[in-house]
Amino acid sequence: MITLGLDVRQYDCPFIDTTDDHPLTFSALQWSFDERRELLETRIMARASEREALDQGLSALRDHKMVKETSLHYRRGDNALVRTLIQETNAMGVIRDHGGYLTGPPEMADGRELWRVGFDNEERSSRALSDLDRENEFEVQSREQLDSEAMFSLFQHPEAVAKLLTACESLSDTEQSTLETAVEQGYFEQPRGGTLSTVSAEFGVSKSAASRNLRRGQQKVLSRVVEAIEEM
Repeated sequence: MITLGLDVRQYDCPFIDTTDDHPLTFSALQWSFDERRELLETRIMARASEREALDQGLSALRDHKMVKETSLHYRRGDNALVRTLIQETNAMGVIRDHGGYLTGPPEMADGRELWRVGFDNEERSSRALSDLDRENEFEVQSREQLDSEAMFSLFQHPEAVAKLLTACESLSDTEQSTLETAVEQGYFEQPRGGTLSTVSAEFGVSKSAASRNLRRGQQKVLSRVVEAIEEM
């Protein structure tokens, strides 16, 4: 199995067009494709920095020519959960034609989309990328080949995988960036590379603030890791 992380610019995607014109982001929580009608149904989280931006973005999404239906499921402040029904885009068709499948939730921001796509072999992935290049813009950000044993483990323990994903998604931007910086600096290594002083200096905060962000991030991730281990 080949898994690709693609930074995609589609020219017929309503989500891409909306984030291109309005300061909001989308993260797909659920998606299913109706092959007979060639329509994609999604439940997608929309986020903006303020209520007005969210209102304008959702209005633009509803009016897009590729959108057949939209309905608001839930809203709190500048976040909303929306159900959409859209026509198949060129890129979606290319991926499906070559036996590709989504392996993670697509994320859209600033007129681009991050896809996580899987193919059963290298030949299919190469042909798909070749066809995708005809009418779309994209960059392969990551490529990984999973062997049969790794694939079996993923499918055998979906609950554990879900818990690890939930742990990552639960991190705030500050907690995530603090953890990433600590790892990059060698804070968790023996002997220790980075220190609270070097981590805090990276963000211009006190050592106590950096320590608090690290502890919160570690607690969220490690609690889920322990749960995932128990699931396995």
